[in-house]
Amino acid sequence: MTTDSPVLISVNNLQKSFGNLQVLRGVTLDIHKGDVVVVIGPSGSGKSTFLRTLNLLELPTGGSITFEGVDITDRRVNINRHRQKMGMVFQQFNLYPHKTVLDNMTLAPRKLLKTPRATAEKLAMELLERVGLADRAKAYPAQLSGGQKQRVAIVRALCMKPDVMLFDEPTSALDPEMVGEVLDVMKELARSGMTMVVVTHEMGFAREVATNALFLDEGVIVEQGPPEELFTRPQSDRLKSFLAKVL
Repeated sequence: MTTDSPVLISVNNLQKSFGNLQVLRGVTLDIHKGDVVVVIGPSGSGKSTFLRTLNLLELPTGGSITFEGVDITDRRVNINRHRQKMGMVFQQFNLYPHKTVLDNMTLAPRKLLKTPRATAEKLAMELLERVGLADRAKAYPAQLSGGQKQRVAIVRALCMKPDVMLFDEPTSALDPEMVGEVLDVMKELARSGMTMVVVTHEMGFAREVATNALFLDEGVIVEQGPPEELFTRPQSDRLKSFLAKVL
């Protein structure tokens, strides 16, 4: 963990219930600038709910989230303004099918940040070049493979120049041979210093890239620490059991 860096997101006693079902039961965590936090755990453990509460796509039922010094769970806060600094990449690509790749990428900067079209397109083309898709700028989503769509979804989020990127199982909807090309983009992003929170089942990626790994189960952090420690010297029986099934 890059504890010498400033805290970007501070999560304190975070709770989330859906009716009588308590999904998050008191999650506390500091995410520092430059951290790559990987969240692992069994299905139904609250991983995606935790990620979606970080930008209030799911409203917490208790606790607080401070982002860049602002308590974004305060109802008086303009959450949309803060969301602009949080890039989000989902399992599904959520690209506009009737717009080209370039238009998909430049829409939000132009509408929300009032970026001039030429400036937005210049950055978009630089990012497409970075992920090897500059030649697909004029293509439509239907003309792309799943891996290409997810790479576009990632660089579309980067067009907003976010301070943190949130990934919700970004490779789970891909064919196995396409997973690598998306993980390569994420690895390069991590190396560039981007703060990232990644919910994933890709254990190899977690071990290679994470600065901090969390094992979430039944809505609580059971263990956390450097990935090598978590994967090679698990302390709890629950994590040992989980790793025995997935490694």
